[in-house]
Amino acid sequence: MSTPTARCPALFIAAPASGQGKTTVTAGLARLLRNQGKVVRVFKTGPDYLDPQILAQASGQPVDQLDLWMAGEAYCRQRFYDAACEADLILVEGAMGLFDGEPSSADLAALFAIPMAIVMDVKGMAQTAAALVSGLASFRDDIHIAGLVANACGSQRHRELIESALPATIPLLAAVPRDPDLALPERHLGLVQAAEIREDLEARFEAGARALEAAGLLEALAALPPVTFAAPQEPLAAVKPVLEGRTIGVARDAVFSFIYQANLDLLEQMGATLRFFSPLTDSRLPQCDALWLPGGYPELHAQQLAGNSAMRSAIEAFYRADKPILAECGGLLYCLETLTDYDDITHPMLGLLPGQGAMRGRRGCQGMQTAELPEGPVRGHAHHRSMAEGTPEPIAHGRRQRHPAPGEAIYRQRRLTATYLHLFFPNNPDAVARLFSASPAHCELQHSEAFIHATQ
Repeated sequence: MSTPTARCPALFIAAPASGQGKTTVTAGLARLLRNQGKVVRVFKTGPDYLDPQILAQASGQPVDQLDLWMAGEAYCRQRFYDAACEADLILVEGAMGLFDGEPSSADLAALFAIPMAIVMDVKGMAQTAAALVSGLASFRDDIHIAGLVANACGSQRHRELIESALPATIPLLAAVPRDPDLALPERHLGLVQAAEIREDLEARFEAGARALEAAGLLEALAALPPVTFAAPQEPLAAVKPVLEGRTIGVARDAVFSFIYQANLDLLEQMGATLRFFSPLTDSRLPQCDALWLPGGYPELHAQQLAGNSAMRSAIEAFYRADKPILAECGGLLYCLETLTDYDDITHPMLGLLPGQGAMRGRRGCQGMQTAELPEGPVRGHAHHRSMAEGTPEPIAHGRRQRHPAPGEAIYRQRRLTATYLHLFFPNNPDAVARLFSASPAHCELQHSEAFIHATQ
C-alpha cells in the first residue's frame, strides 16, 4: 500500500539571526494571502508560544509548533501532510538563525524539501547583504534558497545596490521599506502576546500586507513549484480515550498563556473535557478533576494574583484534596510561597510548594530537555528569567538534549507536579494521561518500570 501524498506550494521564512523581521514578514504575507481568499497554514519552528499567537491572528488558522527533536519526525510529517491537503500555501517561520540549534531550521527545511526565503535586516549594508545570503546558500548543499527578502530597505537605490550584487541563482524576492509601523512590539521573553494588542496588530498586519504586495512578493510566490508532502510511513499511534469522563481545568488568561494547541488537542482526543479559567479574575475554579497551570508572565501581574484571595483559597483546597495539578514555569512560580517582581516587590503566591521565586534581569535559562517524570519521560523545553530558591528536594531533573549536567528540577508535593519545563504532551501521551489520572498510585512510581525506563 503506497503512502498518501499531497502537493502544496510552501515557503520557509528563515534569517541569519534573530531580530531580522521573520515574524513581521511571515505575518504580513499570511494576511496578504488571506485577504485574497487563500487558505494559508502557518507553522513555527521550535518551542515558541508567542509568535504562533500572532501568526494565528494574521492567517486566521491554527498555528502548530514543529520541532524534530521535541515532536519527532513522524509528528511533523503528519502535520505537513494534513496542511497540504487543505491549504493553498504553507508557510514555516524558522527560529533564530537558519543553522542555529540541533536540529535547526535548515534541518527541518531540508528534510521536507521546502525552499527557504532569507529575511535580512539590510539597514547599514548593501552589497554585503548579497555576500551574506550567498554564504548562507552555499553553506549546505541539501537546502534550496529561493531568494532574499531585504527588510528595512532605505530607498529604491538601496534596493538596486543589493539586487545588482546578488548572484543569478538568488533573486531578490522583495525589498520591504524601513517603516516602524510594520514592526511588531517586543517584551523581555519575546513578542508581546497577541490578545493584549489585537487591534494594533491588525493595523500592522494590513500595513505589512500592503508593503509586501507593493514589493512584488506575490509574483515571486507564483513561481514556487508545489512541494510533495507524504504522510508518515507508519501512522501515528491512535490516541486512546483514557481520560474519558475526566475534566481538566486549564488556567488561561494574560498570565497563563504559554499553551501548545497540540497539548489541548491531545487532552481532548484522550477524552478529557477542558474548562478554562482565569486565576487573575475568577473567584472560583470550574468543576474539574485536575488542574493545569501553564507558563506565562506571573511577574507582570503578581500583585493582582496575590490579591485574588478567593482563587488562591480555591486552588489550595483543590491541592489539599489530593487532586492532580501540573504547574509549568510561570505555574511553578505561582505555586511558590512568594514571587519578587522586576521592581523588587515581593508578593505572596499560593504557597503549595515551599520556596521563593524572583526575577533576575536579562539573565535566563533555556534549552531542550526531557522531563524525567515518574509517569514516563516527556520532552519539552525551558525558557525563563527567574529563579526559585528554598525549594524542596526534587524527585528528578530534566535530561538535557546534548549536555550531561542535570536540567531543570522536577518537584512533587502530594499530587502537585511543578517544574520550569514546558512539556510537549504529544511526545508521550501515556505519561501525560497518567499525570492527570484519578489514581494517586501514579505519584509513587519512582521505582517502577516506567520510571526506570525514563531514566535510561
